[in-house]
Amino acid sequence: MVTERSCVYNILISLMESREEELKGLGADFIFGFVQSVDGERDPRNLLLAFQVAKNIIYRGYDLGKFVEELFEVTSCYFPIDFSPPPNDPHGITQEELILSLRAVLTGTPRFAEFLLPLIIEKMDSDVQSAKVDSMHTLAACGQTYSHKELAEFLPGLWSSIRREVFQTASERVESAGLSALSSLVSCLSRSVLNSDSEDSLQVFLNLVLKDCQHHLCEPDLKLVWPSAKLLQAAAGASYRASLIGTQAVIPALLDQYNNRTQCAQRRTLLEVLQGFVQPTPLSRPADGEESVLVAFQQSLCTVVFSALSETSAGLQVTATRVLTALSQQPGLLSQTDVENAVDHLTRLILEEEEAQVSLAVVECSGSLAHLHPHAFVSRMIPQLKEKILSDECSGAVRRRCVAALASVSSQPSVVQESSPVLLQVLTSAHTGCCGFSVEEVIAVCISLQRIAVHARDNEAIGQFFHDIIIPRLLGLTLQAALQSKDSGHISPLTDEAVLSAIVPVISTACAALKPESASRMAAQAVSLFLDGDTSFLPENAFPSQIQPLQSQADSRGPSQLVCLLMACVCSLPRSVEIPDMDRLLVQLEDLSCTSPHLFSYTFASKCIAGLVNKRPAGAALNAVLDRVLKRVSLELEETSSTHRTQAFTLLIWVAKALLLRYHPLSTALTDKLFSLLSDSALGSLVADGFCVLMNDSPDVLNRDCHADVRIMYRQRFFTENSSKLVQGFNSAEQAKKSCYLKALSHIVNNLPREVQLTELPALLPLLLEALSCVDQGVQLSTLSCLQPVLLESPAALNTQLEALFTRLLALTTSPAMKVRMASLRCVHALSRLPEHMVMPFRARVLKALAAPLDDKKRLVRKEAVAARGEWFLLGSPGGR
Repeated sequence: MVTERSCVYNILISLMESREEELKGLGADFIFGFVQSVDGERDPRNLLLAFQVAKNIIYRGYDLGKFVEELFEVTSCYFPIDFSPPPNDPHGITQEELILSLRAVLTGTPRFAEFLLPLIIEKMDSDVQSAKVDSMHTLAACGQTYSHKELAEFLPGLWSSIRREVFQTASERVESAGLSALSSLVSCLSRSVLNSDSEDSLQVFLNLVLKDCQHHLCEPDLKLVWPSAKLLQAAAGASYRASLIGTQAVIPALLDQYNNRTQCAQRRTLLEVLQGFVQPTPLSRPADGEESVLVAFQQSLCTVVFSALSETSAGLQVTATRVLTALSQQPGLLSQTDVENAVDHLTRLILEEEEAQVSLAVVECSGSLAHLHPHAFVSRMIPQLKEKILSDECSGAVRRRCVAALASVSSQPSVVQESSPVLLQVLTSAHTGCCGFSVEEVIAVCISLQRIAVHARDNEAIGQFFHDIIIPRLLGLTLQAALQSKDSGHISPLTDEAVLSAIVPVISTACAALKPESASRMAAQAVSLFLDGDTSFLPENAFPSQIQPLQSQADSRGPSQLVCLLMACVCSLPRSVEIPDMDRLLVQLEDLSCTSPHLFSYTFASKCIAGLVNKRPAGAALNAVLDRVLKRVSLELEETSSTHRTQAFTLLIWVAKALLLRYHPLSTALTDKLFSLLSDSALGSLVADGFCVLMNDSPDVLNRDCHADVRIMYRQRFFTENSSKLVQGFNSAEQAKKSCYLKALSHIVNNLPREVQLTELPALLPLLLEALSCVDQGVQLSTLSCLQPVLLESPAALNTQLEALFTRLLALTTSPAMKVRMASLRCVHALSRLPEHMVMPFRARVLKALAAPLDDKKRLVRKEAVAARGEWFLLGSPGGR
């Protein structure tokens, strides 16, 4: 009986743990007894146990005696594993478990080699793809335990099988497994110790590989060039010795072929093949004291790369940048002259090449080289880019490429100190109206500065440079722009809200990386500037004596919008940094957030309060702040005639988020207040959208990069505590106000992890279906984006709701909103993957409804309709699933 056999195997496993010496004392009799007991076993549960016993026998040094072949035969008869677990299998045994268990047995001892290797060669000839893949993976595992002695006799047959599979297969899985097996064999042979009277087995095997593959590299137009190149690269990448032999044979031939060919397509193929040999693998890297295998070809490789960079073919140029990057990362392959030539070529391409693919590759290559050779970029590239950017004749596209390149090369302090001032000069020129910089170009400069600031996390010198130079300069420029008179005839782009929003991450990224001393100084300077108008630390200190940046103004472009920069400075600092004059700062921010008529100013003032409250230690001081803020918010919200209700709600939602993230006890009261506002006739829709703020990650404040106090699984906790309140509110709300509850629900559910969505779907599905009938297109889109990934999991809760679901989804395929039409079509597509017996009754109805979107005026909608209708057409057909 299965259960009795299972008991036997479990007893054996237990005895191996507790009575191993006694079992070993039985000698070969124990092996013979085990072989007899396992012979003919077919139950997968028992096979896992039997394989475990066999593995213990092999790995723990039991005496196999004369039963080596018998033990191999009784286990290898299951190779390769062909097992498909039955549906709803309660035991959860997978094919992968059985494969790995058997593989560990078969490859556990070199004594199996004479039996296993012929079996692998035989199974690689199988017509079944899974058998081929399993055989090759098993061969790769053999390479880790066998020596060249066990492999020697079978190497020609193994190579023949691997070569055939890689040459002929159309399957990436088979090809990948074959290359892995070859690499493992070469790695094994590379470990062999050479004797004076024995042949070099590695050299002999690689000669075999080279003989069958190398001549195909001379035919770049034929289809065997890539299989041959991959085989040679896999062999060469298996060890340093193999790389030495392979490159000496292959690279001269490739270089000759490149120089003799004139067509760009052929040259590109050859250069791509060359790239595979130039890029070292972890196994083929030279050890300390050894030189690169490419040293002998250094000059020839550089000549080929620079020649390719001078071509007009975009594909050739892109490949050349990759080869250049690979060369630069290996010591001794680029001389100083080569580096300078490379920088000159890259600079020329940045300034002249308009092809987006090439520009991207050149910028990426420049970043890699600049990290290793910063001086060459400081002296040769940056001056030319600076001159071009600040030129009046420079086009927008060239400027964008130059600005992106400056960011890419700036990973070392010496480069940052030269490149960042160039970007600051662009902002200064834009502020003064020189060179005609557009708002989009100014934003691109800010994005580049933020990319440079990211390096401050790993480099203290870059962080200090931003603290001393960049941040004061940015604050000074934006303050000048905010204070300048409109009568001057020029409105600085630095007053544009989009530009200020782009400057925020520059400052916050840099401040978040500051060391404690610099962070404290930054906090003191920022607070003194915004509270007291202290501009002493700003460059070119020519500001009026009385500056009140936190004073609410009627002019939307006034200094009050700079509160976003205050937030960037003080809300991104580590929690250990104490913010000076915190209470006075919070009072002024509260006034600004509740009285400013401008969305940008009062929103960032609220975010700033939230960032400070989130990090403030619990205690009387925090409680006093929260009491004051909530009292003011409540007064404003209760006064229905107040003109500041929207401002008060904005402050409420951000403070609620700040407390929710840190599990503060008061967060429950604030969320209850938000739920009550869903039925407010004026604010209801705004409040519903506010739940998106609560559940989404904020990019500029209250995130872990800004050192905010964010507890794990806060979304799940919020949903668990509040979902019932939301449902109750929906049920008791007036019909006209139900849409607000549905919108809030869709925002909450949309941001939950998939597992939670599936668990809660039975309870929430009726409400989500109701949301699909809501006239608010925002509610529809949010609900659809929530439903689509859940439908792919085929949840059981759908069984009773399919009729309602199809009715609503098919109606939305003709919605006026393009995004709603696309999302509904994706959901209809997902439903086709449900079990056939569930969805077949709806097939005709769906196909008829999907005919209309096929003629939609928007191409993206037609694309989704084609994909969905195609799946539904195949449903139940012989060619379908």
